[in-house]
Order: sequence, then structure tokens, then C-alpha cells
Amino acid sequence: MYDNDRVMQETVDEAARVTGAPATLEDRAFNLLASSAQDREIDSVRQESILRRRASPEVRAYFEGFGIGTAEHPVRVPPNPGLSVLGRLCVPVRRAGVTYGYLWLLDDAGEIDENRLLPLRPAIDRVALLLAQEARARQDRGRRLRDLISPSPDVREAAEDLVPAGAEVTLIAVTPAATPIWTPPHGVIADTSETPYAVLAPSPQAGRVARELLEAYGVRDRAASPPGRALAGIGSAAHREDAWRSWRHAVLSLRVATAVPGMGPVASWPDLGVYRPLSRLSRSELRDLAADPPAYLLLAEGDRDLIRTVETYLDKAGHAQETATALNIHRQTLYYRLSKAARVTGLNLANGEDRLLLHLSLKARHLLTD
Repeated sequence: MYDNDRVMQETVDEAARVTGAPATLEDRAFNLLASSAQDREIDSVRQESILRRRASPEVRAYFEGFGIGTAEHPVRVPPNPGLSVLGRLCVPVRRAGVTYGYLWLLDDAGEIDENRLLPLRPAIDRVALLLAQEARARQDRGRRLRDLISPSPDVREAAEDLVPAGAEVTLIAVTPAATPIWTPPHGVIADTSETPYAVLAPSPQAGRVARELLEAYGVRDRAASPPGRALAGIGSAAHREDAWRSWRHAVLSLRVATAVPGMGPVASWPDLGVYRPLSRLSRSELRDLAADPPAYLLLAEGDRDLIRTVETYLDKAGHAQETATALNIHRQTLYYRLSKAARVTGLNLANGEDRLLLHLSLKARHLLTD
């Protein structure tokens, strides 16, 4: 891997020397692999790529609009002041008809003639070979990841060498909206051969990896997510022998992200609260719980403000002031609604067991919408 990094850095440095232009090398998912020294003006896109190690979704869409993903020859990308993009030359890094990355040369004046790239062709071809080999290795690891989270203990044990002994990892389950161009970061394993996609990441990186993957689908928050959006569930941290349990938790978290407003686009097992036990129930068990008489009587009232008030009150563990603040109502109004709810349900909302019963019943109905 480190030899590959050296080859890529040497290729970028040579490209900058031959063309006299700042150069960067990115993989197909626009993750930065190498960059040359900066000895002249650069744009904010190159700065952002170097700092964040990847291009923004808006810039990616702009570049891809010029057909660079399938181009067999260098593509000139014009400047775009709105995106703070200077003009540049894109050299697709291809092998056997597949694009594995891009060599970018900053060239706002359009001065680089393609003939000047000819001496670079052997080095670019070597980088293409390395990226192709890395892609195949990622696919092989992805296939073995399914073994690591298999229901069979024997199958799991045979795949444990994927993860170093003692390392803490977290599984992520992803419902895709399409096929994104996404390359797993170093230390991350992914399999996209079946749904939900399975991703294994070092535990401290799991949240960031899940968000970056959803960004590849254009998803940044729940409100901006269209129907059929991509969603992710993050499991619990585990050692390799318990990775299957983390996967189970990831799938349950994904179920909650899919069904419950406000929990997506990324739901994490440690943060599910009351949904952790509920997510383990079958649909028939959830229906029975949601139809429990007190909850049924409350829902039958058809008073949305009353239902929202009761659920918020239960979410706030019976804390009146926090509930009133969250609902932006006076405490007197809150007490009136709670009194009405007690009459309708026959429950004593000052009693912890009564509150728990009603809380579980109301939450169960959310999971029935998946």
C-alpha cells in the first residue's frame, strides 16, 4: 500500500514538472490520492480537496457533467466562477475500459497541449494498474465481509482475519437509492452485492463513514432526502468475533431510520433509546402493542395536538417544563391536555409503569410505517 502511495505521489510530481501546472490525483469517487506542491495560484476547489481529502458533491456533479467518467482521452473542464472552479485538464486514469481515477492539471488559461502529456503515459498506466488491483482487493474483502457477519459460527471464524485481533469495529447497514461512486477509505470494508449494503469501519470512524457514504447519494439530512432516499443504520462497537452482533444492531437501526420521522438519514444503535427493544419485535407483535387499549383509546380521539403532547411528555420522561418548552405552550395548557389524556386512557400518567406502557404503545405504531 505504501509503495502504491509512493508511485502515485511520484506520478503527480512528474506531471506537475512536465506541464508546469499544479496536479492532483483522485480516485473515481473523487477522494484525493496525491497532490503536487503548490507554487502558483490555486482555486478553492483544489484547496478543499487537499484539506478534506475529497471534492464536494456540487463540484463532483459539475465535473461529471463533462463525461469524464467514460472519456477515453483528456477532457478540458472550463472555469465556473459560481463554484470557484478554475479551468483544468482532466486526464482519465483507465485500464481495460474502466475509469479508476483522474489526474487533474490546473490550467485556467488552457495552455497545456495534450502532446505534453505523452511522456506521462507510462506512469499514468502504472497508476491505473495499481488502482485496478486495489479495486479487486476491495471487492474480495467485501465478499469475505459477508462471511464475517454470517449466521454460521464456523463461517464467521474463517473470516476473522479480516479484522486485527483486539480491534474495535462497527458495522453499518445501508439502503441504497442508486449505485453511488464511492471508494471505502483506508481501513473500511464494504460489500454492495446485496441489500442492505454492509460496511465495516473502525468504531471511531463509523459515523463519519456513514455520512460520507450517504453524501455520495446526495443525502445530507432528512428534510433534503427525497422519497426512495438512501438511509443508514450504525451498529454497536464490537471485536471481530462479535461483528455479527454489530451487524444485527445496524440492520435494526436501519429499520428505525426507515420508519421513524426524525431518526434518519443515519440512525445509530446507541442512540435509539426506546426503539432499541421495539426494533426487535415482529410486525405482529408491534401491532399488538400499538393496539393496546389505552393507546387505542387515545388515538381514537383523533386529536393530533393531544397525541403529540402526550408523546412529547413521555419522551421528556414526564418533565413538565421541558415538555411545555418543546411544544411552545403554557404549562397550564399542558396540564389540561394531560388531564384529558388520563381521562381518555384511564391511566395515571404520574405512575411510571402507566407511562412506560403508553410510551411503548405509541412508539410501536411508528415502526409499523416501514
